[in-house]
Amino acid sequence: MPISSGTIKFISSLRQKKVRQNYHKFAVEGTRIVEELLTQDRYRVDHLYALETWADNAARRADVPLTIVTPRELDRISQLTTPNQVLAVVDMPTEPTVAPSDLADSWSLYLDGIQSPSNLGALLRIADWFGFPYVFGGPGTADLYNSKSIQASMGSFLRVSYRELPLAEVTADRPGLTVFGADLEGESIYAITPPTAGVLVIGAEGPGIGAGTRERVNRWLTIPRAPGRQAESLNAAVAAGILCSILRQ
Repeated sequence: MPISSGTIKFISSLRQKKVRQNYHKFAVEGTRIVEELLTQDRYRVDHLYALETWADNAARRADVPLTIVTPRELDRISQLTTPNQVLAVVDMPTEPTVAPSDLADSWSLYLDGIQSPSNLGALLRIADWFGFPYVFGGPGTADLYNSKSIQASMGSFLRVSYRELPLAEVTADRPGLTVFGADLEGESIYAITPPTAGVLVIGAEGPGIGAGTRERVNRWLTIPRAPGRQAESLNAAVAAGILCSILRQ
């Protein structure tokens, strides 16, 4: 039975942030991400819309409703340029509570005004790879549940704890927490002895870290350019990857 025009309209409307927030739902596409979704409990999968070929071969959960769709129907609800085999409508989870002791014993990534959803997704992958269990999105940072953020994360949004929160609230009641900031005028990342825990702040590529956030940074780091090089800056995700790799040594 074809999916209804109302269902198509609703799923398509999840492209809009206000609709996602209103219904507390978002879309996830792709075989690998959806199959990982079905193995965890943090995110509840509301409904699956899949091609028959995927449904015949995937390990599915009996408690998740499934509607078989045609390639044309999948194309109508997909947010991808080239639709994959399956789309999941997923419930947004309640925001996790992070205790002061959690940040005192681990590394966190704080994103200050990262406006590109693709960069946000890449930064989640970096946090996941280097064992930064907590990622915070400051004001002006892209929406986690934008389809481009989800796709770029390659499933890492399932494995790190993400929350939108100003840095002042992240560091409140956490005395002694080292807050690193990425800045061209900082000390060389290659010359420091990293602590065992802290927060790394990454700013947007153009404006960098905002004034309000800068007030909370207590140690600045830079990635030195090679002698004679004139490149103005690094992509935010590239810079974060280099810094995270050294801090987690």
